[in-house]
Amino acid sequence: MHPNHTPQRSVEVHQPTPIPPPVVHPAPVVPVQPSHVPAVASVILPDGRVVTGYAIDAVCPEPVTAKPAVSRTAVNVALGGVGFLAVCGGLLLLTSFIAALTAFIGQLIILAAVIFGGWIAVQVLSGSGHKGGTTVHIRKAVIKRNHFHG
Repeated sequence: MHPNHTPQRSVEVHQPTPIPPPVVHPAPVVPVQPSHVPAVASVILPDGRVVTGYAIDAVCPEPVTAKPAVSRTAVNVALGGVGFLAVCGGLLLLTSFIAALTAFIGQLIILAAVIFGGWIAVQVLSGSGHKGGTTVHIRKAVIKRNHFHG
């Protein structure tokens, strides 16, 4: 198409609405005199410029208190003592465990003897009732040629 034959459109231009600035009431400025006036220092740079400003005192960290040296012998003696106490405690516990186990086994043996002895006593002392097994009356048997006939 030729530029003269292009359809014309109407263009709307929107202008932004200005926002009024907030009303700021400035705080009254009260001049405060510093307790002491810091010294002004000037430094000349290698290229000839001069920089002027206030000197700031460097903050020194607190000195670290040196810990007293501990001798290796003292450390070894302390560790040896702790190890010795641990071994003694372990042996004491082991001895107590063995004594308790021995007493427990003894109690089990006594319990088994009481139960078994009671069972035998009941068997021996009970005279009534069926005793089980086969009863043979020998007086009624007639012996002929090594055979029993009833």
